[in-house]
Order: sequence, then structure tokens, then C-alpha cells
Amino acid sequence: MWSGCRPRRCSSKKCWDMARVTPQDYVIDLGSGDGRTVIAAAKRGARGLGVEYNPKMVEIAARTAAVEGVADKAAFVQGDMYEADISQATVLALFLLPENLRKLAPKFLALRPGTRIVANHFGIAGWEAYETDRTEGDCVSWCTALLYIVPANVGGTWRLSQGELTLEQKYQKVFGTLSQANSRLEIENGRLRGDEISFTAGGVEYVGRVNADAISGELKGSAWTAVRVRR
Repeated sequence: MWSGCRPRRCSSKKCWDMARVTPQDYVIDLGSGDGRTVIAAAKRGARGLGVEYNPKMVEIAARTAAVEGVADKAAFVQGDMYEADISQATVLALFLLPENLRKLAPKFLALRPGTRIVANHFGIAGWEAYETDRTEGDCVSWCTALLYIVPANVGGTWRLSQGELTLEQKYQKVFGTLSQANSRLEIENGRLRGDEISFTAGGVEYVGRVNADAISGELKGSAWTAVRVRR
């Protein structure tokens, strides 16, 4: 993406604190350059993979990881970021142009709900960042970090004991209706944070957790469930 001297990527402690990276995470960096992002994650105990098109940068990243003592946790491969398998990532680190992010967006949505995405400077069009912060160090003018959380897919018709729920979503926002007996209520304030869903219908707040084609949660202190019958 970048030519010449690159500004600092999102490899600072603040970025990884924002993404809550732990030794249980698997971090993938698309367009990983000199590998500093993956190496920084590896120093926190996480496993990481950098995908970089330029083979010389891949060599540099691998050598640096060895010098830093994290070659067992930080791996680098030469490849096309659009073709890379990112399905196992729990955290994605991205320093890409808006056009790159737009093309990759369908792959982001296919990730497991709750996967964290940390974008450096450029955001993902249409998505709302859960956190925005400034990074430290020699980031020049590229100092903004944005945290996104991949939402569950809830679009479709769901059957509840008390009616039928029809949902549409736009990234983290949820819209739709709840049909009960002779009433049809509009969904308000519908939100997703990973697999957590919340919305209000008829002044009543529903909070639940999505697991594929099932939702379970609480409603006025009691349990409620929904099963998807049609996508």
C-alpha cells in the first residue's frame, strides 16, 4: 500500500489494549509490511500471521521476529491479502486504504461474531467504531486507531413463544418488527456487539445472545428464546 518510509502502524500498547489482545488470540495483519504489528502482538503472547505481497518485506519481517525472539509466535507469508484465509483470526490488524477495506468487507462479515478489528487511520465504510483513540510514537499523521467488533448475522424471521420477529441489519444496526397477536411493533434501538443483541419493542427491552439460528436472553427478568425459521 505504502511506498517509501512507512509511518508507524498500529503496533503500540494502546492499540493492543484497545483490542484486548491476550495470549489466547490469533492476530492476522493484512499488508503486514515489515512485520512490526504482528511482532508487537507476539510480544504480548499472542500468535500472529502477517500477509504481505512484497517478498523482500516478508524476509525482513521474519528476520526481525527472530532477532526479537518471537519467531515461534510470529509468522509471515507472501501472498495476496484478498485471497488470504482469515477465518481463524480473533483479531485483525489493518492499515489499508478505504478501497481495500471496501473490497475486504464481505470477508470481515464472514468472520466469527466477536472478532475484533483494529484499523489504523482509515475506517470501514458503513461500520461504526466502538472505540476511537490516538496512538503514540512516530505515527506522523496516521495516529488514529479504530476498534470494530464483527456482528452476528441476525437477518431473517424468528419464532418466539409470544410472536414472530422479523429482523434486518446493516452491520451493527438492527431494524424490523415484532408481531404479537393483533399488534405489530417496530424495533427500536436495535444493536449488535458481536453475538450480543439488544432492541426495544413496545417499550420493552430485549437483550440476548445469538448462537447461529437461536437467540436466548432476558426479558423483564425472565428468559426468552427465538429460533430462526427463515433467512
